[in-house]
Amino acid sequence: MGNTYENAMGDTLGNASGDETAPVRFDTKIAVLLRDDLETWQRLNVTAFLVSGLGTAAPEVIGEPYEDADATAYLPMLRQPVLVFEGAKETLTAAHTKALSRSLTAAVFTSDLFGTGNDRDNRAAVRAVGRGSLDLVGLAVYGPRNAVDKVLKGARMHP
Repeated sequence: MGNTYENAMGDTLGNASGDETAPVRFDTKIAVLLRDDLETWQRLNVTAFLVSGLGTAAPEVIGEPYEDADATAYLPMLRQPVLVFEGAKETLTAAHTKALSRSLTAAVFTSDLFGTGNDRDNRAAVRAVGRGSLDLVGLAVYGPRNAVDKVLKGARMHP
């Protein structure tokens, strides 16, 4: 499979049909929304954690394995780009509510998770807080392009 990327208009370009020159437009979108007051290391950590679960919940997002010219095998990755946005705390709260109301596949990262050190404690920290009281610092959503766009209303592309 050839390289793909998403341009500013949200069009994914690459070779879904085998034709390296044909534009490819996915009818789905993967997006991560980060709170705009995070440190750089936190943004990277939160993004990695949020997208890590997508392949288990939506296996169709995983592409084919990679191989270099020497036949060295590499793991498959997401088949389409992940767009990263940022917004204020209120933007994340609104996006979370919209994502749930549209039944989109979603992952959350709360501020409490910066103080835990393992998956069990992470899940317990989220479980201890009601949906409306989560102190969200990150949200990943996957679903139909237009639904994800509506969820992200008010957010801006990450610089």
